[in-house]
Amino acid sequence: MWQYQKKLQIPVNIKKPNPKLANFIISQYGGPDGELSASMRYLSQRFSMKDDISKALLTDIGTEELAHLEIVGALVHQLTKNASTAEIENSPLALYYIDHGKGVWPTSAAGQAYTSMSFAVKGDPIADLVEDLAAEQKARVTYDNILRMSDDPDVNRVIAYLREREIVHFQRFGEALDRVQKNLPGKSPYHNC
Repeated sequence: MWQYQKKLQIPVNIKKPNPKLANFIISQYGGPDGELSASMRYLSQRFSMKDDISKALLTDIGTEELAHLEIVGALVHQLTKNASTAEIENSPLALYYIDHGKGVWPTSAAGQAYTSMSFAVKGDPIADLVEDLAAEQKARVTYDNILRMSDDPDVNRVIAYLREREIVHFQRFGEALDRVQKNLPGKSPYHNC
């Protein structure tokens, strides 16, 4: 079981409302490459891993992704909580606002509602770990895109931290894939990959 500390991994202290930026960031909450998909992917895939080290890795990273979900939710909330109706109306968040107000709800920046079809669980350690490597890179690219669109240093500090964690997760999944491939029995076609 996990021990929960009632604080974010990195503090979120947004000073200026920005519903337009909140709309970009919401993709990392409930978009196809966001933190909700990542946490569900890893916490589901762990059950079919063949070794305890890989199971533990998926549990740890899946749990950390839940913490990232909380950070992204805090960003979206703080970027919208003091925004005026006019600011929201003149932003890409206007359509979202009609259904969800200033609440935080899992969706992509394009307005696609979260679905579990955003992530894969195949039950094959190699397929799942390759999926995980790609997922971490897609999340990193999304964070890169947010950083290109944002001029808010308070937001950028948090996004840069989350981006760095995606890189670390990618490295850990690469190590797990190497370990799994080395431990495959017999003459597997994966040994020559």
